[in-house]
Amino acid sequence: MREIKSRIAMAKAPFSKKKNLFTSKLAVNLRKKLMKCYVWSIALYGPESWTLWATDQKRLESFEIWCWRRMEKISWTDHVRNEEVLLRVNEQRTILLEIRKRKANWIGHILCRNCLLKQVIEGKIKGQIEVTRRRGRRHKKLLDDLKDSRGYCELKEEALDSTVWRKHFGRGFGPVV
Repeated sequence: MREIKSRIAMAKAPFSKKKNLFTSKLAVNLRKKLMKCYVWSIALYGPESWTLWATDQKRLESFEIWCWRRMEKISWTDHVRNEEVLLRVNEQRTILLEIRKRKANWIGHILCRNCLLKQVIEGKIKGQIEVTRRRGRRHKKLLDDLKDSRGYCELKEEALDSTVWRKHFGRGFGPVV
């Protein structure tokens, strides 16, 4: 997807500008927070509307490892495995989980209301023109990612029950603290 590629490219630019800060002798936890604040926030702008294919997921995971490798000054020619890099920075692969969480949060807010967008997302409103089906695999839809990771029906039930929803996602779009 072109948007994901461009987001990753945009996120690598601030890393290059502040490379001295990210690779300095600051504490690892502080550098990780700076990385997520300055670099990941640019890369993960608007992932609620992304439909992630396997190649996109690999690209995002490789971007995540790229960030940790650069932060620890580990070149790809050093033959250090990705698991070892994650152990050095004491992290897990979290970028895809963060995207799924944001997408589920956004979809849940839509499902709470009875609006036009909810009907469009659920496929209840169709176009006026009847289109014949083309050959090949069907296009991946917005909800297909959520159906794979967490049941859509389960998410819809949680969205309708406000106490369960707040337990999982808090009040707003931001992360639960």
